[in-house]
Amino acid sequence: MIIGRCARCWKRPSRNTWSTTRRRPIQLSLSRRHGYSTSTATPIPPAPQSPSSLSALASLKDELDRSSPRFDLQASQIEILQSPTEFYETLKAKILNARTRIYLTTLYIGKTEHELISTIRQALLKNPNLKVSFLTDALRGTRESPEPSCASLLAGLVVEFGDDRVEVRMYHTPNLTGIRKKIIPKRINEGWGLQHMKLYGIDDEVIISGANLSSDYFTNRQDRYHIIASQEMTDYFANIHDAVSRFSYIVQPDQDDTTAYHLHWPESNGAPSPLDNPSVFIDRAGATLNPLIKPQATQSTPKTKHDTTIYPLAQLTPLLRPDTSTEYPALLTLLRHLSTPHFSHSKWTFTAGYFNIRPELQSLLLSSNCRHGVVVTASPWANGFYGSKGISGLLPAAYSLLSRRFLESVHRAGKAGQHIEMKEWRHGTVGEPGGWTYHAKGLWVTLPGDEHPCMTLVGSSNYTKRSYALDLEMNVLIVTEDEGLKKRLGEEQDLLQREARRVELDDFMTPERRVGIHVRIAMWIVGLVGAAL
Repeated sequence: MIIGRCARCWKRPSRNTWSTTRRRPIQLSLSRRHGYSTSTATPIPPAPQSPSSLSALASLKDELDRSSPRFDLQASQIEILQSPTEFYETLKAKILNARTRIYLTTLYIGKTEHELISTIRQALLKNPNLKVSFLTDALRGTRESPEPSCASLLAGLVVEFGDDRVEVRMYHTPNLTGIRKKIIPKRINEGWGLQHMKLYGIDDEVIISGANLSSDYFTNRQDRYHIIASQEMTDYFANIHDAVSRFSYIVQPDQDDTTAYHLHWPESNGAPSPLDNPSVFIDRAGATLNPLIKPQATQSTPKTKHDTTIYPLAQLTPLLRPDTSTEYPALLTLLRHLSTPHFSHSKWTFTAGYFNIRPELQSLLLSSNCRHGVVVTASPWANGFYGSKGISGLLPAAYSLLSRRFLESVHRAGKAGQHIEMKEWRHGTVGEPGGWTYHAKGLWVTLPGDEHPCMTLVGSSNYTKRSYALDLEMNVLIVTEDEGLKKRLGEEQDLLQREARRVELDDFMTPERRVGIHVRIAMWIVGLVGAAL
């Protein structure tokens, strides 16, 4: 049993009193930043669309149909949000009007997110039929204990509304056990694996995002947010949420100490905890999850002609033996198609806030047969770890080194400039007034003859070794024929590049960008002990 402290914020005054201050929206500035090359690539006009590119797209979908569940719907059922503030206000509004269910699958909820908890509480009071389920990560959700934490914040809802209406689950990786768990500091133990999915379901809508539920993700950390209005898809992700929850700890308020909570492993979970018997835990969790991520025997058949297809792509590697995850294979399939002659005049944009993509993905991006490709990543001054204390403070420099190595590979492949360019996103400096961080990730593909993307990958994955070996991830691949949705995807793609500036190898040679030997040694040690960036 794992024990922590529980705050009863609405029962009596405490240092974590409810905040009534509304967050003010922060508007993205289009001003230029210093320290970047001002050269830009010549705009790439669309090439004529040919029957071969359409047949290639059909071939791609046929391959995906054999590996992943598929949902057909209308483009009008997808809404794309643009800013952290819009995400937060939309999430609160939907929660407040929820009728039957809310499930929030996230890495963590910020320990001071009293306004969000207040909104959930109001929804529960407003509708006696409403039930709420939380799934977070046990390591990240209890990191601050015995001080106030995500776990202590959520436990208060269980006290007030009972465990029949509010369930709080916390997943613990099977990769951090025994002596390793005892000696690894809390600040860095998440490097051994996390519950990293971000699925926010309210009634018959689900928000797919890479954003967690804390203040910076609601104000000044740029991410992506797609709302899908579909009961079928919301049910599907609810099944994923419930399945992982059944193999997670449950947060229980202490019966005797009103300031404590327990992480309890119920017998109903049907498996020993990952700390007691990780091998059996993995086998039984995998037996439950594996059928959910396979293609369905009967795919959804819309009553009217559909114009958009969505493929849920799961990466649940820590819980699957053998690994039957669908995200990484699907991404490899898509990138391989970009290397074929049929896609020779297409364009792509790839983004990841933490640039450390798998070597196989990097090779496929470099070998793509497209007219133009753009990689967008966070500048060191927009990295969420910028200015952090301890070893995590080395991460911006580590990611900068990895970006430089990728750009060197682009040059060696002879594709620098017109074919492939790298941009770094920056809006001010982290920790200073007006400074933002960049957390968006995804891929957009524009077919020959099209002005805007017809495909996008959105979700929680950072496309790293850690994403594909240690964390639980969930993404969706959206493929559309609708010109309106294509335009909206193009607007999203363009929005994320308004604050991005092209970088050249010379930019990495400046004194402020040079990476010391201590950073390289730290990166080597991280890999040596079985963790990942």
